[in-house]
Amino acid sequence: MTYAITQTCCSDATCVSVCPVNCIHPTPDEPDFGRTEMLYVDPRTCIDCGACADACPVDAIFPVDSLSGANEEYAAVNAAYYADREPEAADGPNFHAWGAPSFARSLPSDFAPIRVAVVGTGPAGMYAAEDLLLHTNAEVTLVDRLPVAGGLVRYGVAPDHPGTKGVGDTFSRFHSHPRVRMHLGVEVGKDVTAEELAAHHDAVIYAVGAAADRRLGIPGEDLPGGIAATSFVSWYNAHPEVAADAVDLSRAERVVVAGNGNVALDVARILVADPAGLAGTDIADHALAALRGSAVREVVLLGRRGPEDAACTASELLALKHLPGVDLVVDDHDPRIGPAIEAAAPGGPAALLRDVRRERVDWSRPAGEGRRIVFRFHSAPLELTGSEAVAGVRVTAGGGEAQIPAGLFLRAIGYRGLAVPGLPFDEASGTVPHEGGRVVGLSGTYVVGWIKRGPSGGIGANRTCAAETVGTLLADAVAGALPSPAPPAKAFGRLVRSRNRHAVDARGLAAIDRAERSRGRAGGRPRVKFGTLPELVAAARGRR
Repeated sequence: MTYAITQTCCSDATCVSVCPVNCIHPTPDEPDFGRTEMLYVDPRTCIDCGACADACPVDAIFPVDSLSGANEEYAAVNAAYYADREPEAADGPNFHAWGAPSFARSLPSDFAPIRVAVVGTGPAGMYAAEDLLLHTNAEVTLVDRLPVAGGLVRYGVAPDHPGTKGVGDTFSRFHSHPRVRMHLGVEVGKDVTAEELAAHHDAVIYAVGAAADRRLGIPGEDLPGGIAATSFVSWYNAHPEVAADAVDLSRAERVVVAGNGNVALDVARILVADPAGLAGTDIADHALAALRGSAVREVVLLGRRGPEDAACTASELLALKHLPGVDLVVDDHDPRIGPAIEAAAPGGPAALLRDVRRERVDWSRPAGEGRRIVFRFHSAPLELTGSEAVAGVRVTAGGGEAQIPAGLFLRAIGYRGLAVPGLPFDEASGTVPHEGGRVVGLSGTYVVGWIKRGPSGGIGANRTCAAETVGTLLADAVAGALPSPAPPAKAFGRLVRSRNRHAVDARGLAAIDRAERSRGRAGGRPRVKFGTLPELVAAARGRR
């Protein structure tokens, strides 16, 4: 028996570090790392020890003989990665040769404790904090503009992906670490300035992500019923800055989504999924109620290029194919589509569409009675039509145009970073200019995650990104290049409390967690989230 890595793989390589026989690849020191959709277990060399499964932060690794449903196909997916790869010759019992030992960091024995602030408590920020806490004697201040921690894990991961959300438990163990101070609900640039934050710490790491969405720039984009997929994701995840009534599903039988990446597939899946299957998740109460009364029966995914360039991962498309009661269709409106699917290389998203029905969809007809998702390639939105709200989407069609009637339009064409007050910003890329994570022109200031590299890579990509940034920070500390904070360690906490009486600390965060889990237990759910800022602050104060 061997193990296999499945859909929810986060690629943070925790499994690689615990494997005793080096059977999980690509590893962080191999060229393919960060370029493949996931990591893979070599079935020829796995010794069935289970160390990888125990270490996996997202519960993605299982014995092959226990795989069922959509996961059954991952035994072949893992094996296929090694089909044309011969293990390097190795001395000793391992089939895969170990790389030479590497010690990228070297801290002197008398390395003095440093104070580091991390702005943002999503995966990028928490990987950086974890690195500092586990490998140095640093004191870490966690700052987040929301009164609850989690970032993308809490508000960006789909509720029907509980395994992926499990990485939050890995991070939460550091929230109560004795060398951690937490100030949630505190916004840099509003409650404290970047200069004040820097003055109280040896270094500051900004992990603020990419909070904005990219716009299409087409007529009608701001009509009611035209929204960003990022807002829709926040809505069904109970983000406190998105109102419960921000999305109306009661009248739209057809929804058009611009984009076919993983976020587009997430929103399509949630829109047509059986609400009964979501009732046991942490989906927002208002979203679950809206989905139960939803009129949506069809979701159309627009891709401006062909199926060979589909932006989604094969694992997400594979999951979509196993969605109960939902048909998948490829709109065969363009003569290039069929040949591209048939010629697609094995293992990619396009190849997975070979057994999906292809038909030329008649958009003049209403959505059918069943639930379905339609992939429409070589088609881009030109205009959202309608007088008072979205009524349709004018799209490209070969050398002409077509009109797709729809009551809701979601744009899922990517995220974009926002400028941080006090930091330089590159408008073209939506990132902060940096060198190895060190912000250009600002001593002691660093970036990590999407604000550093742009909105690319999943949760696990932030681990190697954080390692680079923390490595640069520590090298600067050893070289004496960090400014020393003038105020004493507790002064920043006093400053925060003087500016924001609603700031939440680690005990308040624990109170929110207990209250949400308690609310969920009655309905057999992992938690029921508080969906407004006042509710979160009140729950945090419930400890008193």
